Amino acid sequence: MINESELVKMIKDAKSTDKERKFRQSVELYVVLKDIDVKKGFAMNETIQLPKKLSTPTTVCVMAGGDMGLKAKNANADRVIGSDEINSLAANKREARKFINNYDFFLADTQLMTTVGKVLGQLLGPRGKMPVPVPFNAPIESFLDRFRSSIRVKVKNSLSISCKIGDETMSDEDLAANAHAVISAIEKKLPSGDKNIRRIMVKTSMGKPIKQVQQVRK
Repeated sequence: MINESELVKMIKDAKSTDKERKFRQSVELYVVLKDIDVKKGFAMNETIQLPKKLSTPTTVCVMAGGDMGLKAKNANADRVIGSDEINSLAANKREARKFINNYDFFLADTQLMTTVGKVLGQLLGPRGKMPVPVPFNAPIESFLDRFRSSIRVKVKNSLSISCKIGDETMSDEDLAANAHAVISAIEKKLPSGDKNIRRIMVKTSMGKPIKQVQQVRK
């Protein structure tokens, strides 16, 4: 498996070879797989909490009312939506799609899961965005904190995985720690671990990819 010092070098190279832009660029990780037949049903949809917080947290919508909804608002959830608003989306699929695309993660009071499944399940499911159920007495603040520093990696009908690990304002070491956490999580889900990884790449939004050919054990 690639180590963090190797990732630090790749990230330094990715930053240094790209010219200065007028916007903050993200830093992206690409993992190319091999010896896996996606046509035979292999798929991956993993939520990975990053060890180093993102400069721009992921967006989280909480589906809850009552006490949980109030606590979610006080914890600055990106949006809090109750049962009435959820049901209103049933009559407008276009608006429902727009709503779903606005958020990276969804959390839902367990009491609303049936409603969510009925109204939005057909849209959330294929996108891999079904809400994480939150028991009524669980600390919603802790859930929000965890998912704000998480990313999702998916494999379906492709041997390439890509995800954001931070942005160029973060230190090389923090970005490397995030990249290493993602790669470790991916390896655990692969049939043959790191032997199923062909190549690892790092790049900025507009920069050229820095490649590292993964050396596999014999």
